[in-house]
Formats: sequence, C-alpha cells, structure tokens
Amino acid sequence: MLSLTDISKSFGARKLFDRVSFTINSGNKFGLVGRNGDGKSTLLKIIAGIESADTGDIITPRGYTIGILNQTAAFTKSSVELEALSVLGSEEEEYTVEKILFGLGFTTKLLQLSPKALSNGFQLRLMLAMLLIKNPNLLLLDEPTNYLDILAIRWLKSFLNSWKGELILITHDRAFMDSIAAHIIGIHRGKVKLIKGDTQKYYNCIALEEEVYEKTRINEEAKRKETELYISRFRAKARLANLVQSRIKTLAKQVKREKLSKIEGLDFSFNFKPIVSKSYIQAESVAFGYDKPLFSSFRLTLSEGDRLCVIGKNGLGKSTLLKILAGKLEPVKGEVLKHAGVNVGYYEQLGQDEISANTTVEEEVAKSANYLLERSAVRKICAALLFSGEDALKKVNILSGGELARVALAKLAVNPQSILILDEPTNHLDMDATDALLTALLDFDGPIIMATHNETLLYSLANRLIVFQGGEPIVYEMGYAEFLERVGFIEETKKQPKAKKVDRRIRAETISEKSRTLSPLKEKINLVQDSIITCEDEEKALILQMQSASDSLLGRQIADIGLRLKEVKKDIDSHYDELNKLCKQHDELERYYNAILDSI
Repeated sequence: MLSLTDISKSFGARKLFDRVSFTINSGNKFGLVGRNGDGKSTLLKIIAGIESADTGDIITPRGYTIGILNQTAAFTKSSVELEALSVLGSEEEEYTVEKILFGLGFTTKLLQLSPKALSNGFQLRLMLAMLLIKNPNLLLLDEPTNYLDILAIRWLKSFLNSWKGELILITHDRAFMDSIAAHIIGIHRGKVKLIKGDTQKYYNCIALEEEVYEKTRINEEAKRKETELYISRFRAKARLANLVQSRIKTLAKQVKREKLSKIEGLDFSFNFKPIVSKSYIQAESVAFGYDKPLFSSFRLTLSEGDRLCVIGKNGLGKSTLLKILAGKLEPVKGEVLKHAGVNVGYYEQLGQDEISANTTVEEEVAKSANYLLERSAVRKICAALLFSGEDALKKVNILSGGELARVALAKLAVNPQSILILDEPTNHLDMDATDALLTALLDFDGPIIMATHNETLLYSLANRLIVFQGGEPIVYEMGYAEFLERVGFIEETKKQPKAKKVDRRIRAETISEKSRTLSPLKEKINLVQDSIITCEDEEKALILQMQSASDSLLGRQIADIGLRLKEVKKDIDSHYDELNKLCKQHDELERYYNAILDSI
C-alpha cells in the first residue's frame, strides 16, 4: 500500500495541484485523466521520486518497488535480447523476456540487433518491455501506446488486465483506459478527485458537481444581496438593531463562492464541400515498393458515407497508402482517380506537414486559407483550437507536439473539404482533444479515410476497414467490432494443432463446464449493470430536484433530497464494487478455462 498526503506542486505562479491525498491499495488499477498541462506526468514523476513535491508526503512500504516508463534510452548491451535479459531478477524465467518482447512487436531478427540500431519507436518499445520484465509493485505508465501498433496495443491491454500489481495509467485512448482501470484519478481545477468506475462516470460527476456548484453560488449570491439590502435599510432603526447585527455576523461567517472560470475546450468542425457524384476516389491496381512491394494490386472505391479506417502493424505501408490516396505520392503502377472538384484534406502523421518553423499559428492558418479570410475569422478558428489571444501569435518552432497537432487540425478546418485523409491524428492529443476530434469527424458529411490505433475511434467511427496483414491489404465491408468477431488479427487467431479424438471429448466437456460456470456470472453482471443505470438515472433526477428546490429556497426539501442523494451515491458505489468483483471473478475464470482449452 502506498499513500499520498497533502501533495502540492507549482511551477512559478501556476499551481498544478493542491493538497492531493489518496491511497493505492493492493491490486488497484487507476486511470489518470486531465488536460495537457494539468500535471498528470508531473504527478507520476513525484510518485516515482524523480521530482519533488512542494508540500506533502508519500509513504511507501519497505521493499516496495515503483517502475516508471523512461523516455530516454541508455542501452549498454550488444543486442536487444541481452539488454532485456539484463534486467531479469534471480527468480524470473528467461521465457518471460521473449513473451513480452514478441508481444510488443519484436521479431527474432530484431532481437539480435543492437538496441542503438533500432528506430525511436522500437527503442521506446524496448524500454517498455524492460519495465514490464522488472515486474515492480507499482507500474506508472505515461502514454505507453505511443509508437505501438494496434496489435502491440491489444497485447499490452491483455497484459495489463492480468497484471497482479498496482498501476497508474495515462492514455488518450478512452477505450484502452476503461478496459483496464477500475478507478479514475482526475486532475481538475488544481484539485484531484478519485472515483470508482470508468472515465464516463468521472466526467459525469464533474459536470454535475459544477452544475450544482454554480446553481448554489447564484442562490447564495441572491441571499447575500437580500441580507445586504436588509442591513442597509434597517441599520439606523434602533428597535431592529439586534436583528441587523445578527445578519451582519451571519454574512461575515459566510464563505463567498467564486464563479467558476470557463475551461476552454476544442470546439471545431470540418466544413464539407459536396460533389455531384457517389464516387469520390477510385484506386485501380495500385502498387508501391522498390526492392520489395508494400502492395502490388490495391483496389478501392471511396463513396459518400464511407468512414474507412486503416489498421495493421507498423511498417507495412499504411502511411504510404494514405499518401498515395491523398495525391502526395505517386504509385509505382496503377492509378488513383479523383472526381473533379474534390478537395482532399490531408493530415500528416506527425501533424507537421507543410508547417513552417518561423511562422506564427495565426500565419499558418491564414496561409492555409490562401489569405482570403479576414483576420477576425482566422483568429476565431485559432481560438476554436485553443489558440486564443496571444497564443495565436506563438511561433510554430516553440510549440509542443500536442500544439502542433492542433495547428494541423486548424489548417484542415479552415477550408471546405470533400474528403478527409488522416494519418494517426490522435498522436499528441489528450483525451478531451481526442473526444472533440471524434465529434468533429462524426459530424463531417464527407468520406473519411483514417489510419489509427486508437480503439475508441475504431469502435465509434469505422464502417469499412483496410487491414494490413498477411500480404496485400484487404478491404473489409464491416466495422471494427464485427471484424474482431468474424475475422480478427492473424497473430491473435492462429489455429492450434489438430486435437486427438480423446482431446475433442475433453475439449467439449471443458467448453460445456465453462458455459455452465460463466453464464450465471454474466447474468449477475447484467443485473448489477441495470441497477447502476437505474441508480444513476435517479441521481440525475435528484440533482434536478435539488436545483429546483434550491431555486425556490425550500430548505426542508433540499435536506430531504440531499439525504436521498447521499443514499443513492452510496448504492452506486456499492454496485460498482460488486460489478468490479464479479467482472474480476468472471475474467479470472475465463482465463482459467481458456488456458485449459489452449493446452488441449
């Protein structure tokens, strides 16, 4: 068990968080959320002992180990395999090393290379692998999915779900976090809030609390003005002196609630330029590659309403295909036909395509509009991407990765587009920005082609897929969930050797036993989920009743509703506890039976 007490941290005049206190118990898995710049990474570094807090204490049990993902490499061994083996303790087995390395996308050939010869992406994978091999008590992961492809991410998700120790995870992929974390720690307005449940529950809690706070503030302000008016009118009347003094004392004791400052969020959209045709792009027998072709005969027709996501391991040609479809790269053979009048909005993977280092944010946006927009319109677009006021005059060469990504989105948003072609647009965006991007994409009326490893976007957006695996990329006329169910990734669906006759009988009996054991658990899980929905609906209704009673100054009703609201919140927490226990029990039994089936 590790505990934080009254942890505070500031940089200059800016306070990141104040008096943070929470406890990490055995087996706890937390998701850490907050906007870029709110101090998520700083909090992890303080817990790891890399940075010091301004105030507060961290109590760590004797022998308790903490592992954090480093961002800078310091390799000393001659090969990837030897580097990974160098962190093994005396009790671990060497097969653990290969299991983790292969899970994160390393091949036998890569294991023999010098770590320094690896790309930046694979060097980060190696550092992640070494951290997992060390098996610390508490694992601190800050955006571990950066530079991982979809298969490595899915493997990491499975690995972390079976992780026996404690975990704090930062990621912009909401689906990834919700599939692993049972608790959410949120940094909001310099305070830290911890809840049981997923990210949606956390954001709902924050929204409700701020709504109630603002209603209460307005009512208190109205009462304060009434009291001040009473004091002003009757201060001079001797027979009311006691009442006036009583109100003065009451007013002095009241703590005035300050109006909550507005937190700016991304609020942008992509303008659609329609064309008079059902077909927007047609790729005919497209090939690319020199010594070894990435693809040799790719065909695609992109039509109205298509939301096509490109998935697969890194290095197979996803970005190359997008550049060819966007007209940024010529194919070796074949052709890409675009309807006349089509505007293609293309987003480079790093968010830096055609961005000049010496220009300002405002100049970049104005240049994208061919300087046809008035400055006020340009500044409005900048503000929608969180470059308000002086921020719009920032030089591009001093921007962070997240800010550069927002500049690239602003450049896309400034002009009407017929098609959007996006290459990993969520890299460097936080969870709020990713949600805003998803909303903008769902509202866009034109076709979309997007390479992404973010499963939140894949589940929510894709109605067609281009999948890179096993050679030529294949177009599937289905969404992501259906693809996983009906087709799946080759690496995850490799067939087991044929079972003997006796094994088939044992296998059938095991499957039957698995069904008998898990079915009642699934029913209980569904019932608890229904109870949570019912309670949360009641909670929302009570909040509205509280607001109405507060508006009408009905003190008794406010008290009664408050008591019931407290009971309902207690019920919700109890149901979530029960749901977590049932889900954990279900997952453990499912892994147990799957292990038996895999061995038959």
